[in-house]
Amino acid sequence: MADQPPQAAPRRASVSRQTKETTVSADLVVDGTGLATVATGIGMLDHLVDQLARHGLFDITLQASGDLHVDPHHTAEDTAIVLGQAFDRALGDRAGIVRMGHAIVPLDETLALVALDLSGRGFAVVEAVFSAPTIGELPTDLVSHFLETFAREARCTLHVRVLQGASDHHKAEAVFKALARALDAATQVDPRRLGQVPSTKGSL
Repeated sequence: MADQPPQAAPRRASVSRQTKETTVSADLVVDGTGLATVATGIGMLDHLVDQLARHGLFDITLQASGDLHVDPHHTAEDTAIVLGQAFDRALGDRAGIVRMGHAIVPLDETLALVALDLSGRGFAVVEAVFSAPTIGELPTDLVSHFLETFAREARCTLHVRVLQGASDHHKAEAVFKALARALDAATQVDPRRLGQVPSTKGSL
């Protein structure tokens, strides 16, 4: 019988964070099927993380509890920290990955664009204007803050633009769907790279 090629180690990570303000834990499988179990206490945030899992085909189990009696800021921020760190750890040295990805996603009247580079450098530019102060219980300013925090902790360069839209809900959802598709593309393993890190530097 011919030798079978070695199986790649599963790309997964578990991260937890506990402060005086929040307790957050996440389990991530990069090569998943889109399963999501998310409970942050902020319904719209649960919905957005669910979009990330389902449209990126990542398996995400995420639990968060925080000082929502103060406001949702700490819980949303620490959720982004933990989720970003989970992607960073699951991808390891990022050897063999495509590295860059982009997606343009329509949602009715809304059109969102996301381009990213799993460069090892956390940086974000988010151009998204919302008309109302909140979407459900999620302050709209936390959408950009979540994305910026996620990019820093995942160590990726992230550009987000809402090109068209009227509904704030649609804008946020389209952005997270586009993020999911772009992340899925960028995290794919390209066999032509022969396991090499996708950088002229030799490391990311």
